[in-house]
Amino acid sequence: MKYVFTVFLGLALFSCKEKVEVAPLEAKDNTPQEIVYEEYTGVEPTKPEETEVYEPVPPTVQPYANNGAPSDAIVLFDGKNFDQWISAKDSTSVAWHLNKDGSMTVKDRSGDIQTKQNFGSVQLHLEWKSPADIQREGQNRANSGVFLQGIYEVQILDNNNNDTYVNGQVGSIYKQHVPLAKASVPSGEWNSYDIIFHEPVFNDEGKKIRSGTITVIHNGVLVQDHAEIKGTTPYIGWPKNEAHGKGPIKLQDHGDNSRVSFRNIWVREL
Repeated sequence: MKYVFTVFLGLALFSCKEKVEVAPLEAKDNTPQEIVYEEYTGVEPTKPEETEVYEPVPPTVQPYANNGAPSDAIVLFDGKNFDQWISAKDSTSVAWHLNKDGSMTVKDRSGDIQTKQNFGSVQLHLEWKSPADIQREGQNRANSGVFLQGIYEVQILDNNNNDTYVNGQVGSIYKQHVPLAKASVPSGEWNSYDIIFHEPVFNDEGKKIRSGTITVIHNGVLVQDHAEIKGTTPYIGWPKNEAHGKGPIKLQDHGDNSRVSFRNIWVREL
């Protein structure tokens, strides 16, 4: 009897041991982990100077020193010439219209244009407007776009009294993210885009290990809030994630007499 009891007790303890080990592992896997900041562990400071930092000192930037752009910005277009731009299809000179008011306008079917310089993560400012005289509807009304690294499109479109698919309307990250709001000014007036772009990261094998993000402020209104870039922004098909490095900023000729105009384009590398 003693032998039987001992075996039974051993089996019971073994069974209990298995349950004790498995249950916490399942709970741990399904429970979000607490974020711990190592620099704020240990003995808490009791004097204000113990949490004061004096280096490194941030650089001083004058907000409007560079033709209205910040002093550390690269001015891509100030209305004088196309020196910073080339044709996207063959790297020849830009064929778009250079206007007397310091803006440029898409020349229909002349092709996209892009910066000569390639960029990674940036802060980008540009202003654009659709024509005041409305001629088309849907995606064919003042359709253009600004492409980060030549790949990821923030849509430009006149959606005033002109509905379309919402992941392709003005302020969208094309076919990926619907804007949080529509903040357009009346047709024919100048819109502004302020874009914060963090580029995606790829490992040595060409696999994406960190998604890029885009934040868009349209006329002072937040319309994309640190939105994840899921890949390229094609008209047809799924986003693709082929490895790449820095790339140009591209402006689109949609090829439908869009007549979109641009001015005051500058960029800060992040």
